[in-house]
Amino acid sequence: MILLGSTGSIGVNALHIATRFHLHVDVLAAGRNIALLNKQIQQYQPRMVVISHEEDRHKVVHADVLVGEAGILEAIERSDAKQVVNAIVGFAGLKPTLHALACGKTIALANKESLVAGGSFVDTSKIRPIDSEHFGLWYLLQASRPLRKMTITASGGAFRNWPIERLQHASLRDALKHPNWSMGQKITIDSASMMNKLFELLEARWLFGVGEYDAIIETRSLIHALIDFQDGSTTAHFAHASMQLPIAYALCDRVDETILEPVDLVHVGSLEFRAIETERYPIWQIKEEILKLPQLGVVVNAANEAAIEKFVAKQIGFLEISTQVLQAYAHFTTPPKNMDDVFLLDTEVRRYIALL
Repeated sequence: MILLGSTGSIGVNALHIATRFHLHVDVLAAGRNIALLNKQIQQYQPRMVVISHEEDRHKVVHADVLVGEAGILEAIERSDAKQVVNAIVGFAGLKPTLHALACGKTIALANKESLVAGGSFVDTSKIRPIDSEHFGLWYLLQASRPLRKMTITASGGAFRNWPIERLQHASLRDALKHPNWSMGQKITIDSASMMNKLFELLEARWLFGVGEYDAIIETRSLIHALIDFQDGSTTAHFAHASMQLPIAYALCDRVDETILEPVDLVHVGSLEFRAIETERYPIWQIKEEILKLPQLGVVVNAANEAAIEKFVAKQIGFLEISTQVLQAYAHFTTPPKNMDDVFLLDTEVRRYIALL
């Protein structure tokens, strides 16, 4: 396989699965964690390696090192591997997804932005989602019955228990205190604002088609997806929060051995569910509207990435992330007609946010 984002949590879990099922790793692509990358190179002996910055090349212990986005695209094209795990963070993951599909490869997709920004121009028949929520929906959909609604769950993020009046004073350090686990900076901020869940609903819309989608907070992160069927029954996908289960299915098609221990409901004792309220999560007010016009996901994504950069730089407060995204969403109302429009709109939205 080709593994994009090998030193992140998705990449590390993908390599665990590669070891367990004896899968060959042809390409490793990473950012700036060269120490970990070198350990991965030593263990998996990839044919090619890609890094993000030219100045790190001399640190990499490998004979074939490529650099940057151009390096990723070249590695995808040169590799004989048929599977790509795309765990790149942000809009930067879109071009690798498009190029891998153009090269006839199947994608195990953790990069949300590929579908959020470019979903109407991406062939989802070659995509296997490895977000736990979409995997949960896919798993439940194997029982083919008429559907009523598909629901995914959210943890509620760092501020789920904060008094609302305190949110305007929330710092970056506060936003990164996820109540359930440790993740990368951007996704943790997106979890706190509920942007991450809005993106996952847009992904679900592109993956599973037109339908009714929703999300609720489940504070233990043990239920990942639920489906309401037309007959009035509801099924839920329970699993411990580990990416190894969806990654194993994405890479191996079928899994007949234990990947995770089952959830012990007696030990769990109880679960808590909450509605996602717009007072705490302002971005949620556009949920219904954008699901009807998901092509505008590129606007929300670009505005969010640009606003997060300003938040990290202490130029705006936490609540202003959602405020500026909503301003951009109200300003840019024409959906892209092709992939060139997607990239152009992404640039225009980022420029707009920079001027706010």
